Amino acid sequence: MGKIIILFGALLLSMFVFASLNKECLAVEKKVGETNMTKAELKKKLTPMQYEVTQENGTEPAFKNEYWHNEHQGIYVDIVSGEPLFSSLDKYDSGTGWPSFTRPLVPENIVERQDRTLFFQVRTEVRSNKADSHLGHVFKDGPPPTGLRYCMNSAALRFVPVEDLEKEGYGEFKKIFSDGKERGKL
Repeated sequence: MGKIIILFGALLLSMFVFASLNKECLAVEKKVGETNMTKAELKKKLTPMQYEVTQENGTEPAFKNEYWHNEHQGIYVDIVSGEPLFSSLDKYDSGTGWPSFTRPLVPENIVERQDRTLFFQVRTEVRSNKADSHLGHVFKDGPPPTGLRYCMNSAALRFVPVEDLEKEGYGEFKKIFSDGKERGKL
């Protein structure tokens, strides 16, 4: 009988030790995309709306966001990773209340996925490549030359004006604004 109690005690002790170790392992947070930031670090860096949009696939209110009516020249980068995503040269007023673009600035920085979150509707979600940030959706109702409307959330973007491109490390894109050529014909 004494051996059973000792075995039972050892079993309980090992279960307790295993549970404690498992909690510690689960507490180590996974890094987000290729950003080397945890979700907790992102919560501190981003506003609540930026976090909800980029990390929880949220949508900001139409017409009540930072860039829907921005008419300045520059580029839009991922708020999390800084990946260059869109150019003001491809931005247009879609009437939706969100910043809309006809094409990405660097197609490799965009990932498109099928989105079935709305009842009986299939959409194409747009995410950033490195940070895996939710950016918005792309629709096939845009103007020429692409016929596409990349409808993005301002909260997922940071605007870099032309005059700051060099200073912020995006100097390679300055030429598209200064050479007078139409976008897409570089």
